[in-house]
Amino acid sequence: MDAIDLMVFRAARDWRSNGHRIVLATVVRTWGSSPRPVGSMRVLHDDGKTVGSVSGGAATAARSRRDSTLFWSGMA
Repeated sequence: MDAIDLMVFRAARDWRSNGHRIVLATVVRTWGSSPRPVGSMRVLHDDGKTVGSVSGGAATAARSRRDSTLFWSGMA
C-alpha cells in the first residue's frame, strides 16, 4: 500500500469519527491514456476538502463539483 493510500484511509477514518459524511472513490478500471492507475483513491469531506486523486487536470475540478452534489442529494 502506498503512502497516499494510507493518507486517504486515515483522512476517511478521522473525518467519519468526527461525524462527517464522506465519499470514497476508487479507480476500478481504466482505458486509453488514463492519468491515474487502477487502485487510485480519493476521499471527499462533506465541506469539500479532499485527499488523494482519481483523475488529473480539469477532470478533478469537474469531479469535485459532481461528487459534492452527493452530499446534498442524500446519497452520501
